[in-house]
Amino acid sequence: MPTHEVFNQVPPLVDYDVADDPALRSGLAREGAGWAAAELHDLGRLGGTAAAIEHGRLVNEYPPVLRSHDRYGHRVDEVEFHPSWHELMRTAVTYGLHAAPWADDRPGAHVARAAKFYTWRPDAGHSCPISMTYAAVPALRHAPELAARYEPLLTATTYDPGLRPALGKHGLLAGMSMTEKQGGSDVRANTTLAQPAADGSYRLVGHKWFTSAPMCDLFLTLGQAPGGLTCFLVPRVLPDGTRNPLRLMRLKEKLGNRSNASAEIEYEHAVAWRVGDEGRGVRTIIDMVNLTRLDCLIGAAAGMRQGVVTAVHHARHRRAFGRPLVGQPLMRNVLADLAVESEAATILMLRLAGATDRSARGDADQAAFRRLGVAVGKYWVCKRWPGHAAEALECLGGNGYVEESGMPRLFRESPLNSIWEGSGNVAALDVLRALTRQPRVLAAFEAEVDAAAGADARLDAAVRRLRASLADPDDAPLRARHLVERLALVLQGALLVRHGHPAVAEAFCASRLGGAHGYAYGTLPAGVDLTEIIDRATPKVG
Repeated sequence: MPTHEVFNQVPPLVDYDVADDPALRSGLAREGAGWAAAELHDLGRLGGTAAAIEHGRLVNEYPPVLRSHDRYGHRVDEVEFHPSWHELMRTAVTYGLHAAPWADDRPGAHVARAAKFYTWRPDAGHSCPISMTYAAVPALRHAPELAARYEPLLTATTYDPGLRPALGKHGLLAGMSMTEKQGGSDVRANTTLAQPAADGSYRLVGHKWFTSAPMCDLFLTLGQAPGGLTCFLVPRVLPDGTRNPLRLMRLKEKLGNRSNASAEIEYEHAVAWRVGDEGRGVRTIIDMVNLTRLDCLIGAAAGMRQGVVTAVHHARHRRAFGRPLVGQPLMRNVLADLAVESEAATILMLRLAGATDRSARGDADQAAFRRLGVAVGKYWVCKRWPGHAAEALECLGGNGYVEESGMPRLFRESPLNSIWEGSGNVAALDVLRALTRQPRVLAAFEAEVDAAAGADARLDAAVRRLRASLADPDDAPLRARHLVERLALVLQGALLVRHGHPAVAEAFCASRLGGAHGYAYGTLPAGVDLTEIIDRATPKVG
């Protein structure tokens, strides 16, 4: 006889359109990329299939393995990936999530790419080389001759793995290698040496402490040249087919992001070509860093959406105390609160993607807004994700703590985006630097916020408090995080009031700006339309 009957279990969250996200759909059109909607939904339906979700599970279950030597003892310095990694990468490149927008003249190309990057999330780890390839192009343009040779292959929508001479491949991926043992964000303390060679190239000698995606074809790195810290392009394979001596010493054991190989490497007189002038390495590579910071924000927003969609799906199918969880008043408050945070992140990332697109086309005002907005948004959204992921996991109870639910992997991933491309302190101090050294960025930020003036009294009051804080320079570094938080909340509130769903905007202003929000999620005040908000986070399965 069977010992029990299986019931009250939640069906798998599969066969749905990941891009069926109201805030994503409206933002795509508003920011000038409505033409990409059909392809975005194709990708979204693919991302919601059982096959894509299984690829994401497998690449984390079977992480990459370092093969330093072949069977005969020859040094090969290769990383072996599960086949599912290549399937995820192939889809990402085919749909242009990497550097494709730089070869697309259509207005909104960078917005379309951001929306697809947000949508294609069966696994977060493989997005790292995709993001770095996207970000490498503007930095590489500081060396026009190198850009002319490599940019067409970086923007190509063909995934071509394997270590071969770069110019003989159908498509390339680029990485970034800056961090050294003695300092992460303090790159000016780097000790890697770059000696000029007679043929115009350089030879690099040094150790890099953290290099993600070491099987990329090209890397942008920093080294101390005779003229100071300089940016260089380093190929994995030299034009004659020999391996450039980039030695993979070991792969890092990380909390999350396990599908993505992160390595310590040593340059043993590695061949490199200069990108930009000697001594201007930071200014050169910052073009890359600013774009990867935007992708950190996009990834955190995507993680929030994944968490709340999973929690709502569970709550609609799981029963407790005689009714579905979604019918329990306190659970409804938690779910709606998670959805509000998610939509605020999504609308912000799309607005910044729009500013990126317009600044790439020469709009100086949008470039100024983007300069401050990305730093503020990267800090705040990435800081909010871990708490959001923990609360979404808790909505599933003990089931959420089990690996099979996928929520532990989401939770482990959540701290990463706040650390990559400048931790919280670095991001907050970068905001202060922008405010003090580039007055135009504050004017652009204020113009964006002032467009919502008079629409909500709580927002107007928050703007007045923010301006008072900005006018007080005392102990600014000590107060930097508090200031950035206010900047972020005011910007999100202004965007939601102008463009968001009324129920979401009301909930955000009442809780985040009106002072009626507690420490934990699930403290929205009375009068908020919880049903409308939760419905917007409900996946349509089947």
